[in-house]
Amino acid sequence: MKLEELLKRIENELKLRNYSRKTIKSYLICLADYFRYIKNVVKDPDIGLIKRYLLEKQDRGQASQTINLYLNAIKYFYREIFKNNVPLDIKFAKTASKLPVVLSKKEIEKIIDSISNKKHMLLIALSYGAGFRVSEAINLKIKDVNLAELTIHLKGAKGNKDRLTIFPERVKAGLAEIMALRDKNDFVFASERGGHLTERSAQMVFENALKRCHINKEATFHSLRHSFATHLLENGVDVRYVQELLGHANIRTTQIYTKVTNPSLKKIKSPLE
Repeated sequence: MKLEELLKRIENELKLRNYSRKTIKSYLICLADYFRYIKNVVKDPDIGLIKRYLLEKQDRGQASQTINLYLNAIKYFYREIFKNNVPLDIKFAKTASKLPVVLSKKEIEKIIDSISNKKHMLLIALSYGAGFRVSEAINLKIKDVNLAELTIHLKGAKGNKDRLTIFPERVKAGLAEIMALRDKNDFVFASERGGHLTERSAQMVFENALKRCHINKEATFHSLRHSFATHLLENGVDVRYVQELLGHANIRTTQIYTKVTNPSLKKIKSPLE
């Protein structure tokens, strides 16, 4: 089978299993690279060859998350495409344990207040106030916003899961204004050229506001979501509710925010005091 035919078969299988577009694209890039490396694609995996392939990537300084993505794609290929039950006994690369970058409430206010474009201001305010990923913000549709109950029904979010989240009263009037007299299937944050804003456009709105405010933290659009979770925990919201609002499958993913907001640690005085 030619490489193009094999990749198309993998793509179709991923689509049938309802994998996200991002995952499909990533897996296809990883597997195309892997197939070129091994040259001869056969049903039985060569464990030694796979290890050498991944070690070469590590030697070139590629991140642990990237190496794990390649390994996941390779495992998927042999397990689901070639139906090979031989276990790929390869340990995942250890990923760095980094705390999320969180903005303070004052910094969030400064960022929101610095944006003069109403639609862009609402994009940032809602993304923080509802705990959005950038993809969720740009794909939000009018029919998914319940102004009366201050809730949003996110459909087909990460992992193709639905979830319910909240948003603040203070953005209700602004949302009502930009959604007025529009079709329920329209995107809330529509592009001037039609369709929705791109992820990069949304990220640039945030980045430009961050620069205007002279905030030197290495924050990204995703820091709005990190800040949402951290501030909820600081307000005393149970971590299990925060898990539901964020749509985390595993509570351990949510518990990383308890390290950022640990009140006991913040009460300890340095010996230099």
